[in-house]
Amino acid sequence: MNAYHLQIVTPDGLRFDGEAQSLLVRTTTGDVGIRARHANYVAPLGMGVARVTIDGQERRGACVGGMVSVLKGEVRLLATSFEWAEDIDVERAKAAEAGARAILDHPDQHDAETLELAEGRLRRALIRQSAAEKPQ
Repeated sequence: MNAYHLQIVTPDGLRFDGEAQSLLVRTTTGDVGIRARHANYVAPLGMGVARVTIDGQERRGACVGGMVSVLKGEVRLLATSFEWAEDIDVERAKAAEAGARAILDHPDQHDAETLELAEGRLRRALIRQSAAEKPQ
């Protein structure tokens, strides 16, 4: 499989800069797969598990927000947050899930903004846990 240059960048810095054979990432309108010679493209990112094939091996990461672009064969994933599966603290993600669920289980005790923030924390916690799971 042909390779292309991929950069994964977050506000905290560079997460990856090298050759990749494929990228599968969640956009706001659904999943998109990118391989070598992909047409020029730009899309806003949603929240999901990103799959990157590097040297024939798939790596997974939790990817939240930002944008993905393909320009002249170069691919840039500019994410609000991106964590490789092996860097995810699963216990912390489970604690975040439990905290968010505790708020969402009692909506009458919280204002709309608190509930909306809890929903976002819950989605991020579930994505982080999903990315950290070993593929079957």
